[in-house]
Amino acid sequence: MHYSMALHKPKKKLHDRIEYLLSLADVTLNGRRPWDIRIHNDDFYPFVLKCGSLGLGESYMDGWWDVPRLDEFICRLLKAGIQNKVISMKDFLCYLQAVALNQQCPKRSYAVGEKHYDIGNDLYECMLDKRMIYSCGFWENASTLDEAQEAKLDMVCRKLELKPGMRVLDIGCGWGGMAQFAAQNYGVEILGITISKEQVGLAKQRCEGLPVEIRLQDYRALDDAFDRILSLGMFEHVGYKNYRTFMKKVCSLLKEDGLFLLHTIGSNISQKTTDSWINKYIFPNSMIPSAKQISTAIEGLFVLEDWHAFGADYDKTLMKWYDNFQSSWDILKKKYDERFFRLWKYYLLSCAGSFRARSNQLWQLVLSPKGIPGGYRAHYK
Repeated sequence: MHYSMALHKPKKKLHDRIEYLLSLADVTLNGRRPWDIRIHNDDFYPFVLKCGSLGLGESYMDGWWDVPRLDEFICRLLKAGIQNKVISMKDFLCYLQAVALNQQCPKRSYAVGEKHYDIGNDLYECMLDKRMIYSCGFWENASTLDEAQEAKLDMVCRKLELKPGMRVLDIGCGWGGMAQFAAQNYGVEILGITISKEQVGLAKQRCEGLPVEIRLQDYRALDDAFDRILSLGMFEHVGYKNYRTFMKKVCSLLKEDGLFLLHTIGSNISQKTTDSWINKYIFPNSMIPSAKQISTAIEGLFVLEDWHAFGADYDKTLMKWYDNFQSSWDILKKKYDERFFRLWKYYLLSCAGSFRARSNQLWQLVLSPKGIPGGYRAHYK
C-alpha cells in the first residue's frame, strides 16, 4: 500500500498539508535527494502543524525524521518562506511574553550563560578554533577555521585602530580569545566581561600573564572610561527593549575620541522574539536585531563610520563547527547523550542553512561618538 494511503483520514489531511508546504521548497516527503525529508513517525504531521518551528526541532531531536543534508533542507524551507505559513499558538504566546516583559533585564541576563555557555567547556574546545572564538570567521583569504578566526580578530583590531597602551573593553568576551589576541599582538590593556561562570574561569587561565582582566558582569553595571570598546556576538542577547540602553551605556563608557565596534548577527526584518526552538533549547531570551533597530538605537549617540556585511561567511563557519563537533563525538558522547547530539546537530546545521538562505546576516559596525576628523577609512584587508 502507498505510504500516504496507510494513514488514517485525519492524519492523511495533515500529511497532505505538510506535503504541499514542503513542495513549495522543492522538498519531497520520503524522497531520494539529499534535502528530502524521511519520516519515521506519523505523529510528525500533527505535531509540526500544531507547534511550528518548535515542533520541527523537537521531533528531529526525538528521531521522528531525518534528512541527509539538514543544512540544505532548512535553507530551502527558509528561502520558500515556509516559516511564515505555520504559526503556532506557542509562537504567539512567546510574542505576547516578549512584549509584556523585559526578558533581558539584569535579573534575567545570566540565564543564557547558565543554559548555553556553561554546559561544558569541553564541548566548545572540541568545536571551536584554537582561540575558542564563538562568532563568525572572516574567510576571504582563509582556508582553515583557525585562519578565518585570526583574520577576523586582526580585522577587528585594525578597524579599531588599536595602539599600545590603549584601554579596551570587550563586552561578551567569551573564553578570552579576542582579549588574548589583542593584548599579544597590539599591546593593549583589556577588560573582558561575560555572563558565563565557565567562560570566566577558562578565560582567566588562557589570558594569564597578559594585561587582561576578566569579570562575571552585566554590561549595565560598568562605570569606567575606555579608549576602545568592542562586542563580538553578544548584542543578540540584549533584546529590543534594551538596545537603546545598551548604546547609551557604551557611549557613556567611551572616550570622546574613541571607537566602538559592534559585531552582530542581523535580521532582514524587525522582530520582538526569536525562533521558538532556539529560544527553548539554545539561546533563551535571545533576539536578532534588524538594521532599523540598530540605527534607531544609535541615533543621536554615535556617528556611523562603517557598516560591513559578510553573513555568507557564517555558513562556512557553522559548517566547520559542525565538522569539528561530529568528529569529536566519540569523545563527547561519554558525557552527552544521543538526544543532545541530535539537538546540537540541528542547531548548527539549521543555523548554517539560515545564513545560506540569507535569512540571517552578519554585520560589523564601527561607531564614533563625535565623528572621526577627516573621515574614517575601513580596514577590511
